[in-house]
Amino acid sequence: MTDDEAMAIALNEGQKALGHGDVPVGAVVLVDGHVVASRHNERERNGDPTAHAELLALQDAAVARRDWRLTDATLVVTLEPCPMCAGAAVAARIRRLVFGAPDPKAGACGSLYNLCADPRLNHEVSVTAGVQRDQVADLLSSFFAAQRAK
Repeated sequence: MTDDEAMAIALNEGQKALGHGDVPVGAVVLVDGHVVASRHNERERNGDPTAHAELLALQDAAVARRDWRLTDATLVVTLEPCPMCAGAAVAARIRRLVFGAPDPKAGACGSLYNLCADPRLNHEVSVTAGVQRDQVADLLSSFFAAQRAK
């Protein structure tokens, strides 16, 4: 599965968050090109500040793989992960992270911080940025414009 194909799945997953008022972020975990988990933000739905798409997808992938070490996994997410989610990616020891749009206010994979490439940590994650950036940005911009209009 290509990065673009995986991002299309993440975008579809992110759209599901709109149904319960969450920021439309979607995440997919791939192993050997196959989807092992896909989730979207559920903070509003669950009243849980940690219910980010990335964390939920990593948790599901760990259960599916019966191992918290996801060394052969790729995490594909629509929006650049925040420090919590980037930290979880490092802790899970994922091989690769792919994201669509940068997050200049909270991004921790190159924008504001770069946790995935910090040699002081126990693991580094290869990062590919900008996959379907415009489509992701459009989805997020539409969501926040609707929020401001309320």
